[in-house]
Amino acid sequence: MTSTEQQSSIRRVLGFIAVMYKPHYAVYGVLWVLALEGTAALVSGENWKPNSHTAVRTIVVLMVLLYLRMVDEQKDLEYDRVNNPDRPLVTGAVSAAELRVSMVLLAAACVGASLWLSIGSAAMIAATLAYGLLLWAAEASSRVVRTHIMVNLVITYPVQLVLTAYVLVSAIDTGEVRSGWRTFATALIFAGAFLQFEFARKTSKRHEPRELLYSNALGAAGSGFAIALFATLAVAADLALVQPWRFDWVPQVVAWLPILLVPVPWAGLWQFLRTPRERFSLLPAVVFVLVLYAVLILAALVLT
Repeated sequence: MTSTEQQSSIRRVLGFIAVMYKPHYAVYGVLWVLALEGTAALVSGENWKPNSHTAVRTIVVLMVLLYLRMVDEQKDLEYDRVNNPDRPLVTGAVSAAELRVSMVLLAAACVGASLWLSIGSAAMIAATLAYGLLLWAAEASSRVVRTHIMVNLVITYPVQLVLTAYVLVSAIDTGEVRSGWRTFATALIFAGAFLQFEFARKTSKRHEPRELLYSNALGAAGSGFAIALFATLAVAADLALVQPWRFDWVPQVVAWLPILLVPVPWAGLWQFLRTPRERFSLLPAVVFVLVLYAVLILAALVLT
């Protein structure tokens, strides 16, 4: 490949990133790592302040999210040709080969940076990257996984759990978090927060056989209630682990703040069921996630 061709390929990949990896993905990734590490430190009894280890973990997670975005672009190609014809891989704005080379470079950078943190960090991030490839293989080899959204969820969601485990194991190895069941139970908070958003973006009153929607499997009301229940689970898990009642005065107020977010998803459900709008609004789901993570970061800084 000539120098000109290399530069052209880099521009194409950067164009893909600009289109498919918007700044809000990075904002989410940063808030997620800080909230997860801080909450795990809080419930495990460690004093927490973000440091260089936290920064490296955050950068690694951002690279992994980009890596997984590239995996999704390739494994969803046939679906996107029908439902998202403007995607870069569909239009030819980037090639599969260019994405695969980028994935190799990202994987090497993630493992190398994690190895600087600890051997356990490198092992967990390698497991996360490998799981992404297994998802691709599962969807390619199984029509059930490709076409049945609940089966697809069971197969694909654990990649976030493995990435969560990476952050926790790495933080334990580098001393920001203590090991224990409460540390790993924090995964429930982030599972609930993520799943309420995941369901919100794939819920509609109209049955769309060509689209992978949770409402196709659960019905509009069932999928809508699942969104509100996942969000409520996230708050309930946080309160059960943090135990706001054990603090005094101002710290206790901070620890109770997540409960103020519970009405947000239920208001979104009410709006969805009571108005003519066909799609579940993403605004309540986005507000819930971002504000919850910001509050969790605040609690970790104030209460540890």
